[in-house]
Amino acid sequence: MWRCLVVEDDADNARYIATGFRELGHVVVICRDGMEALGRATGEPWDLIILDRMLPNEVDGLAILSTLRGLGKKTPVLVLSALSALDERVRGLKAGGDDYLTKPFAFSELAARAEALVRRSYPAAPLRVLQIADLRLDLASRQVERGGRPVPLQPREFRLLAYLMSHPGQVLTRTMLLEAVWDYQFDPQTNVIDVQVSRLRGKLDVGGAPQLIHTVRGIGYRIAADPEP
Repeated sequence: MWRCLVVEDDADNARYIATGFRELGHVVVICRDGMEALGRATGEPWDLIILDRMLPNEVDGLAILSTLRGLGKKTPVLVLSALSALDERVRGLKAGGDDYLTKPFAFSELAARAEALVRRSYPAAPLRVLQIADLRLDLASRQVERGGRPVPLQPREFRLLAYLMSHPGQVLTRTMLLEAVWDYQFDPQTNVIDVQVSRLRGKLDVGGAPQLIHTVRGIGYRIAADPEP
């Protein structure tokens, strides 16, 4: 779970973004006024700021961004704007934006970009072994065991399982998995993830072992010893 500040004067857009992130378990605060947004962006800790360009009273969101960076704040900022020209995108990035997404947009893409920004801003300490219940994955040797029994995996299966186990208990959307494991080589509507998860379960859940990879209907998957999020 992370804290996200959404600076967006369009009520429908703000509600759409906030609802989506809250459904993923994140805390979202909406600001529709430039001055309020500047105060909250610089005065409170955030894991991510989603910043619209065109705000009331002819305020350009990039002015907020420049102030934020001038104060040494390194909070990841995703600029969200209807200004789609190449020069405008370049301006947004040069002003200190970490990413720039143009309107209209799909929430799945916004969520994937946001996840990537937050993930990069909090690099995890290097782990050699991941473990959930009796499932053990060694990142160095690339060996997997369940209840002491070796589980042979294909490279893609190993990568998928490692990503799931690196986020224990967290709901991972199909778009997140595509980005992390398949590098967006497939359309998000493809069933490649579901097929791969099914194969992975077939190798892990043998001999009556309880299922560890749980389906979150309409969203994606989570790995945990307990079936309920």
